[in-house]
Amino acid sequence: MPLPSPRSLLVSAVLLAGTLTAVARTDAPPRPIAPRGPLTAEEQNNIAVFKGASPSVVNITALGLERDFFSARTHQVPQGTGTGFVWDDRGHIVTNYHVIQGANGARVTLSDQSSHKAQLVGVFPDRDIAVLKIDAPRAKLPPIAIGTSKDLLVGQRVYAIGNPFGLDQTLTVGIVSALDREIESVTRRSIRGAIQTDAAINPGNSGGPLLDSAGRMIGVNTAIYSPSGASAGIGFAIPVDEVNRIVPRLIRDGRMVRPSLGVTSGPEGMGRTLGLPKGLPLVRVAPGGPAAKAGLVPFQRGAEGGIVQGDVVQAVDGEEVSDLDDMLTALERFQPGDRVTLTVSRAGKVRKVDVTLAELRE
Repeated sequence: MPLPSPRSLLVSAVLLAGTLTAVARTDAPPRPIAPRGPLTAEEQNNIAVFKGASPSVVNITALGLERDFFSARTHQVPQGTGTGFVWDDRGHIVTNYHVIQGANGARVTLSDQSSHKAQLVGVFPDRDIAVLKIDAPRAKLPPIAIGTSKDLLVGQRVYAIGNPFGLDQTLTVGIVSALDREIESVTRRSIRGAIQTDAAINPGNSGGPLLDSAGRMIGVNTAIYSPSGASAGIGFAIPVDEVNRIVPRLIRDGRMVRPSLGVTSGPEGMGRTLGLPKGLPLVRVAPGGPAAKAGLVPFQRGAEGGIVQGDVVQAVDGEEVSDLDDMLTALERFQPGDRVTLTVSRAGKVRKVDVTLAELRE
């Protein structure tokens, strides 16, 4: 059978188009709308959580400097975006440190789309937390409701609000997938007690709140585990109890003032090599420091080259420590001037020692 010619195909197409046009001109009323019942209780709660929290969620644009090729002048240009939230009506905004890391400046866009220049108040990179401040009317600064992370349960409903890929005010829903996870900060310090969730967290969500079903913030979204860089159902949030401990200190002092024992610990593996109990062996005790005043002594070489037994710190106020990261984490819960009880071992004998912490001079 011979194939149709191009001309006959064109004629057929014209006839078909004409037929379609004729049909389109017939009476074609809109389809009737099918009735539906009321929203489910779950849907209503989703909406209520978003409406309640979204005015407190902000967009953060990190700014960098760019030099104009012709004029040699420099000007600020966007270098990345993230999310943050209103901490108080004085204009303090909290976000992740990595959102503004390396930036020359930042702008905060509120939920009403007004944009404000931000000033840096303080950062704590070890916990990936930063505090900014903007000058805006108090009426535009509703503080986010703060919850607690100490009583979270795996399986409870959670909500993430943020600006993934620059898309403003996006809500995702999931559950608490796991608790007490450990993730790494930008300084390679461990962030412990992290909340794992399957609520979608994508680039741009960083620094935004993770909420419970009552609309209270229970964590700050900070990281995802994904080979592709997009959400794969494994996201992590810094627990709000940690945030609520650190942010007031950053606002007050402009930095995280670290308490100190005035000691230096031995290298990793020293305890195993010497057959010491689990803990932190001391190789230096600063003269006149808190530990020295409490009678702690370091390991040292004797006159004949042998090792003279020193102290091994095994716990701080009952919290066991096995390495330097453990020690720093335990001490961060206190402030200079606080009194803590150390569990200390020397030559097989364990004792309790009270120490008054000093400020770490960095």
